[in-house]
Amino acid sequence: MKYLTEFRNGEIARAQAREIHAMTTRPWKIMEVCGGQTHSIIRNGIDQMLPAGIGMVHGPGCPVCVTPLELIDKALAIAAQPGVIFCSFGDMLRVPGTEGDLFQVKGRGGDVRVVYSPLDALELAVRNPDKQVIFFGVGFETTAPANAMSVHQARRRGIGNFSLLVSHVLVPPAIEAIMSSPGNEVQAFLAAGHVCSVMGYWQYPPLAGKYGIPIVVTGFEPLDLLDGIHRAVRQLETGRHEVENAYDRVVTYRGNEAAQRLLAEVFEVTDRAWRGIGVIPKSGWRLNADYRDFDAEDRFQIAGIHTQESPLCRSGDVLRGAIKPAQCPAFGKECSPRHPLGATMVSSEGACAAYYNYGRFLPAEELASAGKAMSAF
Repeated sequence: MKYLTEFRNGEIARAQAREIHAMTTRPWKIMEVCGGQTHSIIRNGIDQMLPAGIGMVHGPGCPVCVTPLELIDKALAIAAQPGVIFCSFGDMLRVPGTEGDLFQVKGRGGDVRVVYSPLDALELAVRNPDKQVIFFGVGFETTAPANAMSVHQARRRGIGNFSLLVSHVLVPPAIEAIMSSPGNEVQAFLAAGHVCSVMGYWQYPPLAGKYGIPIVVTGFEPLDLLDGIHRAVRQLETGRHEVENAYDRVVTYRGNEAAQRLLAEVFEVTDRAWRGIGVIPKSGWRLNADYRDFDAEDRFQIAGIHTQESPLCRSGDVLRGAIKPAQCPAFGKECSPRHPLGATMVSSEGACAAYYNYGRFLPAEELASAGKAMSAF
């Protein structure tokens, strides 16, 4: 398959890894922001191919994972109401709230449905005029245009029984929050190619200059990621801090300007809480005044939410890059994909799910040490 098998060539990958080894003279910490990149790194063992001093830090790039607990609890409360059809992508149905998840609401008789697009939910509203249809709109900039289009169409067509429960978050403010946090050790970023396909990368040069960090836009296949790491290390080793586009087969500097115009029409920037991290100023979108009638939070006015995270779960530390998943005492024991304590074990982009699914029950450093010990025999 074009643009897929070409980027999974093992011989080229090993050659790229050798080049990274040859140029590396000191330890560096590089964060990949996207959960899809995290899964590719772990699935393909890319972190184990790197020099011992190159540490890959898994960032808060899983939109399901960073959706705040309070909003999950509001979703549970809305979905349990009579006369409601609550729609979401599949991952969200298993994310634990304070008391249960959306699957459990469905099991108790709630009309909770998995859809593949917010426009599918909009058509459900058309076919069920006596029901209130809500779509749980989560995600980074990548998924926002489709959600914006759904309310744009609802308004244009006069579909008044459709609304969005919005939890959109933005990458640049997250990078700013990470770099300005006490004890931060991240020295370079791999930017998510799909986010940049929508937004471009014109927002990143000020961040690279302000914090003296290389930012490399990368894709998701093994050679994409190794190329991105190679470029980041080369900049770090030569004292540069620039924005590079290593995914130019998809991403342009300005991005998809038509999508950006639609986003500006429908949404406005707002402070947003990130699960396990806290409130990051101006880090999200909400429906603006022209579209506020389609905001499910305003429409349902759920009050009396009292959230409580599992005391065993350290997913917040995982999302901040403070620990690796296998360093959480509950990992693989009390917490597993069948019985998750936190969203990072649920989502198809969650770091904990990646470590569990690909057998990473030890940190990469310990795995590397174990491999060297075995090679001595």
